[in-house]
Amino acid sequence: MKECVPPRRGIVFIVSAPSGAGKTTISRAALERIPELTASVSVTTRRPRGNEVDGTDYRFVTDDEFRRIRERGELAEWAKVFDASYGTPKRPLDEAIASGRDILLDIDIQGARQIRKAYPSDTATIFVLPPTFRELEQRLRRRGTESEAAIQGRLARAREEARAYDEYDYLIINQDVDESIRLLLSVVTAERLKVTRLREGFVPWKS
Repeated sequence: MKECVPPRRGIVFIVSAPSGAGKTTISRAALERIPELTASVSVTTRRPRGNEVDGTDYRFVTDDEFRRIRERGELAEWAKVFDASYGTPKRPLDEAIASGRDILLDIDIQGARQIRKAYPSDTATIFVLPPTFRELEQRLRRRGTESEAAIQGRLARAREEARAYDEYDYLIINQDVDESIRLLLSVVTAERLKVTRLREGFVPWKS
């Protein structure tokens, strides 16, 4: 039997976390496992890491290109983090909300605040933390991609960012990735069923 889904606006799901908490791993897994959830591709001036693909993981641009995009008003939010600029294109968000499609943003706290302000009725926010600060430090060190000074900078920033958890709608303690994905799926399901998401003028059993 075909599922009957009432018409609703699309939802912007925002996932934030301190560096090393696992939000990117969770976000990528969510996109693979949760039906009808697409990714927002951020624009950034940082260099690609590992196997990152331009246009899939990020849209990699120069500082001048980023500045022009920002000045044209094409970004819903932007921030500078660790000497690199990041931004979320506005057009994909507007199109997803208008067409009833859900979109996932993997962004930092600064960006999340801007998106919530711009789309107050169309967001659901999830904050991810590791089980302990020690675990966070170990995850950062296991990457093996940064200097000791860079690691210490990320740890100091993580302590500050962790205090922002209560600005979010949901909190996931990422001790096990599969369990975290299950919890995120529960959040997505609940948000999709909210009456407040229905389009204005919806009438049940309309003949």
